[in-house]
Amino acid sequence: MSSTSTNKPSALSRVKGPLLSAALAAMLAVAGTTGAQAQTHGGTLRAIVQPEPPLLMLGLNQQIPTQYVAGKIYESLLTWSPDLKPQPGLARAWHVSEDGKTYTFDLQQGVTWHDGKPFSADDVVFSIDKFLRAVHPRARVIINQFVESVTALAPDKVEIKLKSPFAPFLKSFVSDNMPIVPKHLYDGTDYLNNPNNQKPIGTGPFMFKSWSKGSVIELVRNPNYWQKGKPYLDGIVFSVIPDSASRAVAFERGDVDVLRSGDVDNVDIKRLKALPNVDYTTNGWEMFSQQAYVQMNQRKPPFDNVKVRQAVMYALNRKFIVDNIFFGLGKVSTGPISSKTPFYSADVTQYPYDIKKARALIKESGVDVSKTPVKILAYPYGAAWDRLGEYTRQALQQIGFNVDMEAADAGTWSKRVSDFDFDLTFSFTSQYGDPALGVSRLFLTRNIVKGSAFVNNVGYQNAEADALWDKGATATSDADRKQAYDQVQKILVDQVANGYLFEIENPSLYRAKVHNLVTTAIGLNDTFADVYIDK
Repeated sequence: MSSTSTNKPSALSRVKGPLLSAALAAMLAVAGTTGAQAQTHGGTLRAIVQPEPPLLMLGLNQQIPTQYVAGKIYESLLTWSPDLKPQPGLARAWHVSEDGKTYTFDLQQGVTWHDGKPFSADDVVFSIDKFLRAVHPRARVIINQFVESVTALAPDKVEIKLKSPFAPFLKSFVSDNMPIVPKHLYDGTDYLNNPNNQKPIGTGPFMFKSWSKGSVIELVRNPNYWQKGKPYLDGIVFSVIPDSASRAVAFERGDVDVLRSGDVDNVDIKRLKALPNVDYTTNGWEMFSQQAYVQMNQRKPPFDNVKVRQAVMYALNRKFIVDNIFFGLGKVSTGPISSKTPFYSADVTQYPYDIKKARALIKESGVDVSKTPVKILAYPYGAAWDRLGEYTRQALQQIGFNVDMEAADAGTWSKRVSDFDFDLTFSFTSQYGDPALGVSRLFLTRNIVKGSAFVNNVGYQNAEADALWDKGATATSDADRKQAYDQVQKILVDQVANGYLFEIENPSLYRAKVHNLVTTAIGLNDTFADVYIDK
């Protein structure tokens, strides 16, 4: 980002309106940071990727492990400060028209893909207008509803025209949400089976080197990175270590330098953060504000009955889940929108733990849940999620369910959920700073689309809710947006469109000798272009 200083006069001249102050603040902050620190070059950062991602093509898969690794390979037009202000990425400046319908991006110059081909506006046009519009579970919702055209005005300038104003449009430009992919390698091909999916080519500070399945993923420094002098690291090694206890031991022994949320069991966090020369932060999740939830497939009995879904909510002691399964690293949710993000409302039906009420609702439903067996598809993100699955099985058995468990790795879970092939499972979702970007996708009827684990996988359909989501997305005043989102939160909570469990608190632990790991609102998922290690 510091390279933008060479483009500063041009960038500022092209940024207008309320974005000027944000861009200026970002640039000044970057300039101040780079001037005060004495970064050292060299060294390899040792990390863990857990679970092992199914692939590293960020445009096709956005599971958390994929974001973590591939976020160093691919980039978007923007990145975001911790207070959710836009900062330069592959775009060095941006301008929004007065009517809010035309966005113009000035691109960084001298950028090349990892195979040496030049990056240009044509790559941005292809990525947004063809690739992501077709395959990306989140971006496609935004692009297909709002984007009228994407045009290359010059090799380093792109214009995006919207059909109607969409206030949070800029926030969609995050590396996992709107990654820019190489047109010369994907245009005209079968995206899902393109051989480059196995050897990703991006513009980021690190290049894919090798992947020994079940063992290690290696990235190496991009010597031609467009931010001159960066990255500082020679490379990053992501080890695949199968169980959380071994991952904790690896960190304790000094075999790895950084642990991200989920790498180790929450029960180990307190002990590991007390180790000498270990730093700890929960920052770097401001863009995501993740929420955990239980997904009940509403296409078939028993979860096609709203009273059954409500009974499940009363049967789950969510305070117990937060305090005893996730060791206090979270806060009980009230609905689909996180309390950490705009447009949250607590004025919704509450579901306190009440086993008697749960049993009464099962009786009212008229469903004999003992005769409609259900299977809990395990959520493969560590021991805490395993315990949540077992706890949920016991809770459901208490209200008469006949429950079994199904094991799954990350790829199997993603495929099963993408194909709507499950009864009940868990997930957590990133909110991306606005309900129109990170939340509505899980509930819109038109987003019941097979092929992604992060669309409306439960099959929820409600025309009134759809209309409110659309009103919230397109309204031009915050007051109108809030009114729509308040109403839709009431509906979704009443109907248990998803079973909202808790807002996740994400800890990161790392050696004190490692610097600049968490500097933006996307934290460890960012590029690591600025990360360096003391020698």
